[in-house]
Amino acid sequence: MGQHSDRARETLLNSAEELFARYGIDAVSNRRITEHAGTANHSAIAYHFGGRDELLRALLDRHLEEMNRRRTALVATLSDDAGVRDLLACLLLPWIEHLASLPVPSWRARFVFQVRTVPSVAEALAGLTTANPVVEDLISRLQAALSDLPPRVVRGRFEILGPMTLGICAGHEARVHEGAPPAWTGVGYFLIDACAGMLSAPVTHPDDYLTVPSTPFLL
Repeated sequence: MGQHSDRARETLLNSAEELFARYGIDAVSNRRITEHAGTANHSAIAYHFGGRDELLRALLDRHLEEMNRRRTALVATLSDDAGVRDLLACLLLPWIEHLASLPVPSWRARFVFQVRTVPSVAEALAGLTTANPVVEDLISRLQAALSDLPPRVVRGRFEILGPMTLGICAGHEARVHEGAPPAWTGVGYFLIDACAGMLSAPVTHPDDYLTVPSTPFLL
């Protein structure tokens, strides 16, 4: 693919990410994306990506490689008996560091939050990050570190971990857009502490627990 085509593809990705973040996945047409990207070719998405689902997959994939490299490096520093907080740091910090690296305004957290909450794009999410062996290993180690809690409760808590984290990041990204200090490092460690507390909290009613639809862990 030539440089011009690469630039056109990246412009479409940037345009789609912004519009999806601002208005929601289902509210934005392919035509609107191409017009926002400044191209008169309304079939540009089909040409560069093949279709809307492929565009969404490309958006979700575009930063995973760099985050996976960072996550792998963090995991290499862990001891065999790493605790919940250190394991969560490996899981969450690459995502937070990525958000901190983006220009202002950024749309990444708000886009991913939109993707998670719209059932119509569920198929585009299937298998994207749950197949990541580093993430799978971290989740397995977290489950082992929480083995004193009922497994069903642990599963339920894991299912709210992603939406909770993304909701906080999306809200902070919006506040940064409005002029608040970025302060992503503080947000990251706040989230690590909060998630560690939530996962490790005592269980009042072992047989009563919240379940939500399981979705891929996108961070």
